Amino acid sequence: MQKFIPMPEVARLALQCLDLTSLNDGDTDADIDALCQRAQTRFGPVAAVCVWPRFVARARKRLPANIQVAAVANFPAGALDVALALGDVKAIVDAGGNEVDVVLPYHALVNGRATECADFLAQVRTASRPLALKVIIESGVLATPELIAQATQLALAAGADFVKTSTGKTSISATVEAATVMLGEIAASRLVDAGFKASGGIRTVQDAKVYLELVSSQLGDVALTSKRFRFGASGLLNDIEAVLGGQASAPTSNTY
Repeated sequence: MQKFIPMPEVARLALQCLDLTSLNDGDTDADIDALCQRAQTRFGPVAAVCVWPRFVARARKRLPANIQVAAVANFPAGALDVALALGDVKAIVDAGGNEVDVVLPYHALVNGRATECADFLAQVRTASRPLALKVIIESGVLATPELIAQATQLALAAGADFVKTSTGKTSISATVEAATVMLGEIAASRLVDAGFKASGGIRTVQDAKVYLELVSSQLGDVALTSKRFRFGASGLLNDIEAVLGGQASAPTSNTY
């Protein structure tokens, strides 16, 4: 049975678990400065900002220590290119980042190259320590429950701190169906610190509520913290602030 979470509590939890994201091709220093300012709301801070590797140092300088700086690697294409991924990871580490969001070579996985994907993730995990590692499986492209489960298992076996649904750059991003499979694998792994990140297409507190209640039902209330659960979103913060300011949430932007 899913736990019912009141809407103001959903908004508060969503804020605390939010990775405020800017991953546009044309991002500028001014865009990142604005993002960092936006991350420090009158209702409290977000969990992290997520940016391109080239902006990590700038973001870290402009944020308080309680807001993490995440950056992407092997993004968004998810090629089976270890050198590219390790180069991104090194840039993030050297610039003072706190978290790496790496794209699993999902096309390679679809083509049956699971062993190579496992080796890729192992090398990224080694290079990224002690930073937190989120593995993006691109669940909308994997499409089948079997492939989504396999990708989640590979990420967990490699030592991922979070398994993340999507880059947000494909036609299908986070879905409840994919999240259910991923959370089931996380629960079955019995890795008490493993987390989940829902990313792409989550724009309202109504959307966030679905995922918070799903995480509660699969992993327990203990997982409803930024250590175990994140939202990757750029538009969600507007509705969070509206709800925390006493307004109703906008209608859900997805069909579940």
